[in-house]
Amino acid sequence: MKVILVGYGRMGREVEKCLESRGHIVVHRVDPNGRGNAVKLDKEILKSGDAVVEFALPEGILDRITLFESSGKPTVIGTTGWDALIPEARARYRSSKSALLRASNFSVGSHVFFRLVAAAAALVDRLSEYDVALCEYHHNRKEDHPSATALTAAEAVLENMQRKTHIVSSLPEGALPPEALQVASLRIGSVPGIHELRMDCPADYITIRHEARERGGFALGAVRGLEWLNSRSGWFEADAFIDDLIAEVNQ
Repeated sequence: MKVILVGYGRMGREVEKCLESRGHIVVHRVDPNGRGNAVKLDKEILKSGDAVVEFALPEGILDRITLFESSGKPTVIGTTGWDALIPEARARYRSSKSALLRASNFSVGSHVFFRLVAAAAALVDRLSEYDVALCEYHHNRKEDHPSATALTAAEAVLENMQRKTHIVSSLPEGALPPEALQVASLRIGSVPGIHELRMDCPADYITIRHEARERGGFALGAVRGLEWLNSRSGWFEADAFIDDLIAEVNQ
């Protein structure tokens, strides 16, 4: 495929390497900070490629999604920090022949982590001696906190633990309410990403931890997602892609 990259920072460059290693060609690199060969996406740029991969900042994302949908190009979006706009964006694909795959994290290992977190939360829900919390670590240039990956894991906990009802990302005055799920963030150095669920009781503790060693795993997941999306239409979240990928591996 001839692919247009939207966002050409660290992740954009990793995606480019992965695309080329799998036989695809990058025909345009769109980046508002001038790191690519164009600073703004438009219809003419979209005509030059077969597909789009976006890892950019959230500003203006609804305008870009409108362009993606009208172009008919399969599109993978790894941009984070725009969750409140997702319902509006998704509505544009309700009867569309175009296809879009969105994820807060395209690492296959991260999606295994989400499923382990969900299963663990269900297991300890009735074991009241266990309290649970999430902690995430990222490099000191990451702007959003908690990370979208941490919030996805937190939602998996809330869906499977009746005694946890809401997320707290900054500690209140006094003790933390027992129904609150704490999601703590640490920004340090150049850590690509670490996410950990801790289940703690007086007798012992259990941890489930995913640690990214480098960004290549995120890029590979996005490119495999684009290849999966190429024959489809509509809006997809990552679970649909991961379900098919796991089923394929287990055949």
